[in-house]
Amino acid sequence: MTTGSDKGGSQVYDTGKASPGAYGFLAFMMILNVLNILDRQLLPTFGNEIKADLGLSNGQFGLLTGIMFTLLYGLFSPFMGLIADVVHRPRFAALGVGMWSLLTAASGLAKSFVGLAVPRVLIGVGESTLTPTALSMLADRFPARQLGFVSGFYYSGVPLGAGLAFFTAAVLGPLIGWRNCFLLIGGVGLLLAIWLAFTPETRPSSPHAGKGAFKAVGTMISLLPEVMGALRRSPALLLTILGGIGVHLSVGASQFDSIWWKEELGLDTGPLFLKVALIYATVGVAGNILGGLLGDWWLKKTGQGRSMLTVIVLIAFAPIGFLYRLTDGEGLILWLGISAGIFQLAVMYGGALSTIQELAPLRVRASAVAVFIMGINVLGIGLATTVGGFMVDAFAAAGRERPITDMMLVLTGVSLLSIPAFYVAARRFSADREALRRYEADETA
Repeated sequence: MTTGSDKGGSQVYDTGKASPGAYGFLAFMMILNVLNILDRQLLPTFGNEIKADLGLSNGQFGLLTGIMFTLLYGLFSPFMGLIADVVHRPRFAALGVGMWSLLTAASGLAKSFVGLAVPRVLIGVGESTLTPTALSMLADRFPARQLGFVSGFYYSGVPLGAGLAFFTAAVLGPLIGWRNCFLLIGGVGLLLAIWLAFTPETRPSSPHAGKGAFKAVGTMISLLPEVMGALRRSPALLLTILGGIGVHLSVGASQFDSIWWKEELGLDTGPLFLKVALIYATVGVAGNILGGLLGDWWLKKTGQGRSMLTVIVLIAFAPIGFLYRLTDGEGLILWLGISAGIFQLAVMYGGALSTIQELAPLRVRASAVAVFIMGINVLGIGLATTVGGFMVDAFAAAGRERPITDMMLVLTGVSLLSIPAFYVAARRFSADREALRRYEADETA
């Protein structure tokens, strides 16, 4: 990739062009992200079969699909980002892919709650390696003006992976069973991990290569205050992370969607899953790609951060979100609500992740992305899912007719606090980016 001049040595301000090979690498990383999300969503989509086969209670199943995964996944993400900032990134990511793939296959052999719980917890550790490492490597291969598109394309793996999970449960599951689905997908992951391991490292002038494990550990520890310093220096960076957490409160509520569709709306989830898979594959991918491209265009034309596009989408879709949760059956509002939720989440990823990459110093770029991932998973999805379950029980005990609906309405409302966070972040973006340029120039002076 041709690079422009930058006193700080960072590619944040690069105005060059990405090489054709960079696009192939981007496609490969997106495929790995599809596998990442597919692997993560297999358990909830095969919930009925797994509960019956292993004799799980609802509480046990909730632990497996909730905090047992999101806590370690989120907590380990910053550490994986720190490691990615000081080691050979392709091999490190390959280790994570191989680890979670082996554990996915092991999950297919589980005979009890404990037999499934152990690999489920460790899968979260393995999966936490991918996104911080992938986005760091991609940011080295593309100029800053394309990072919105790059992040959006990479994160199109989220709707594709989620849609593929619904498709697998609806179509492949009845043919070969849930256990063989886990074994098959684990095997595919191992093959992709081997391929990734032979990808060359492109980190420019890494000072840590060949200096030994103890030196690398010391460097990782030294990066912690630098990450905290980046958050203090850039309100836009901090508010972008907080905005992402806010959006994911509604994502946490949506973990109850399958139960809500069946118990309170009385829908047949078999045909519904296939339609939802199609929406993820079309509307979700469109949101990722369009969100990234339009975010890049918005930044170029206005100088405001890409997250302003997220603000516009969240405001426009807010009424649909509330009407969707108030619906009482299958109809236009149901499909509009599902589509709007998938689309706005996809748009948010492209703007938020590209903003984080541009506002974080090069040395801690992967670490900053990892902090974002920790926040949205632990404080967003994990907190909302856990609190949401207690809210449902409380509403039911109070005699509410639709307790799941009530919980979803509350969390949807609270998630709108992300709008002012993203708005202020977008308005401050250019000033904070210029401040980062001066900071990196001073650091290398």
